[in-house]
Amino acid sequence: MVHTVSTIASAVEPIAGTRRWLAVAAATFAIAWGGNEFTPLLVMYRSGEGFSGLTVDLLLFAYVLGIVPALLIGGPLSDRFGRRPLMVPAPLLAAAGSLILAAGADSAAVLAVGRVFSGLALGLAMAVGGSWLKELSAPPYGDGTSGARRAAMSLTAGFGLGAAAAGALAQWGPAPTVLSYACNAALALAATAALTVAPETRGRRDNAGSWWADLAIPVPSRRRFLFVVVPVAPWVFGAAGSAYAVLPALLTERVSHAPIAFSALLCVVALGVGFGVQQAGRKLGADGPRGVVTALLLLVVGMACAAWAASALTVTAGLIAAAVLGAGYGMALLAGLQEIQRLAGPDDLAGLTAVFYSLSYLGFGVPAVLSLLAGAGVSYPVMFTAGAVLAVACLGVVVMSSRRS
Repeated sequence: MVHTVSTIASAVEPIAGTRRWLAVAAATFAIAWGGNEFTPLLVMYRSGEGFSGLTVDLLLFAYVLGIVPALLIGGPLSDRFGRRPLMVPAPLLAAAGSLILAAGADSAAVLAVGRVFSGLALGLAMAVGGSWLKELSAPPYGDGTSGARRAAMSLTAGFGLGAAAAGALAQWGPAPTVLSYACNAALALAATAALTVAPETRGRRDNAGSWWADLAIPVPSRRRFLFVVVPVAPWVFGAAGSAYAVLPALLTERVSHAPIAFSALLCVVALGVGFGVQQAGRKLGADGPRGVVTALLLLVVGMACAAWAASALTVTAGLIAAAVLGAGYGMALLAGLQEIQRLAGPDDLAGLTAVFYSLSYLGFGVPAVLSLLAGAGVSYPVMFTAGAVLAVACLGVVVMSSRRS
């Protein structure tokens, strides 16, 4: 383990002069890996460990209890105390979360605690790491145009590869409830060492007011935030959660020979397409006023595809739906971050980023809500169709507001 940490640190050091953002991106990647490695294992906990579907969906949502406080407190505090003091503990929290998850396979309470630790780490990575990446992409470190894209892609790559590795190790490797978490703990500790080469970009402000004031939306930006950013934010992880938490559960019987691996495959498809969309974001208009509109159009189609997949219950339909939902996720995350970075000033960047991500993670409650409604007799095709209608309504709000502004 010590050798691994020193190797990562020495490998990052030569690029510190020109690409210092890579160290923060690497830490964000490792933390996102830990945040999403649990997702493809939902099938394992549901079938192998005997947890109910609702319990598993609530465990998926549990890390929001860590994410939101870390976002809303860590982001503003980093605006006044600097990025490094708030970001360095994040990969250590991620390692702790993975080790707790590895120790608690047969206990929902222990798994919930581990998920909260993973959430705390991810909240700090999103608000603090995302702001740090934005600043390390601006002069004198860069041209100032790549911050949102680097933040979004670091998260999406970590989410996707973490799910892929966890699914493969749990399906075919030894100690399925332990090995994937141990790998992430090692990766997170190595990322802590990598952070030592990233320069501080935010000086301490001892005369600043209350930290929660940084969460306030600047008055000139308030209307656009409410009618452009808010309508798209919950769809970010609402789409992702539908793709890799709901669809795998519906299709378990169709892939009974390798259900965990199939769950991981849907994660990889959704997040891989999302990563590609983020990579091509500029060509797709994500950095302009059309970005949120494009995202919501993709989400309307994605919800319609999910309704089709829930009705057809075929592997092909599931893969197509996951891909389209992944495209909507990728564009919504990137376009939302672009909007925030346009609206925020230097003194409230991390605070507004935290608010955006907090709204985004409300979407991770979608699988639990759908599970409750399914228990009440509502079919998944009907629920996904209602989701498509709701996305159309959000699109209408955004289009009308964009015309006025």
